[in-house]
Amino acid sequence: MEKLNGEERSATMELIKDACENWGFFELLNHGISHELLDKVEKMTKEHYKKCMEQRFKDMVAAKALEGLKAEVTDIDWESTFFLRHLPTSNISEVPDLEDEYRNLMKDFAGKLEKLAEELLDLLCENLGLEKGYLKKAFHGSKGPNFGTKVSNYPPCPTPDLIKGLRAHTDAGGIILLFQDDKVSGLQLLKDGEWIDVPPMRHSIVINLGDQIEVITNGKYKSVMHRVIAQTDGTRMSIASFYNPGNDAVIFPALALLTEATEKEQSYPKFVFDDYMKLYAKLKFQAKEPRFEAMKGVEANVSLDPVATA
Repeated sequence: MEKLNGEERSATMELIKDACENWGFFELLNHGISHELLDKVEKMTKEHYKKCMEQRFKDMVAAKALEGLKAEVTDIDWESTFFLRHLPTSNISEVPDLEDEYRNLMKDFAGKLEKLAEELLDLLCENLGLEKGYLKKAFHGSKGPNFGTKVSNYPPCPTPDLIKGLRAHTDAGGIILLFQDDKVSGLQLLKDGEWIDVPPMRHSIVINLGDQIEVITNGKYKSVMHRVIAQTDGTRMSIASFYNPGNDAVIFPALALLTEATEKEQSYPKFVFDDYMKLYAKLKFQAKEPRFEAMKGVEANVSLDPVATA
């Protein structure tokens, strides 16, 4: 990202544009978050897993008889997770089993990721020809965006051909910033019908676009199916932070991106983000297109007026 400040800016913006239009994923280096902070987050996350989560995961595997699988399992993932919420209000102080130092560290990390997410949204606006701040404003709703982190570990799995670390899905929200293990791989994205590895790269942040960006750009940028393949060796750490619209934000294609043809047959619906999330919760591991179609059914009830707040 340092190249955005020099003569290579336009070439770098072109790379981001290509990634958004054709891949839905890209990997960032020199993103302004210090290597020292990233190393500390990795170290403390792995320590927390060992101390508080590993035994719980083993108990779950035993309880659900996932040990010696003979047939494919498609209704559960081989992962150990917990969630942190940062915006509109933080729950970090309430999450059990976290040491104070780790809580403070994750709060600091989240603040830096939030800033990076907003910087990236403006870069997307620039490439799309939208006014600066358009996407941030579109996400705002009455209380600001939703921002949270899913902290995951994918332990070694004896039968990776029979159970996924995380089943294939697109992300429902806005822009996702992932800090992943730099040694143990497993993340894959779907490109032209083939699964492609997203390689671990030290100190990088992997960015991917969610369904809401696809709707707002009227399909110019796409959310992309991705999954995690369980590995037989090594535990893979994954810290994914989701910068999403506020619950009451009304999401719809940006008028500036609609041509006369698409305006007549606008292919993407208009909806309240929370309504989409309720549907997504039931259909996460299915194709996104039926979700978009289903939202057209509720479209008639959505007004563009600011949502009344008590």
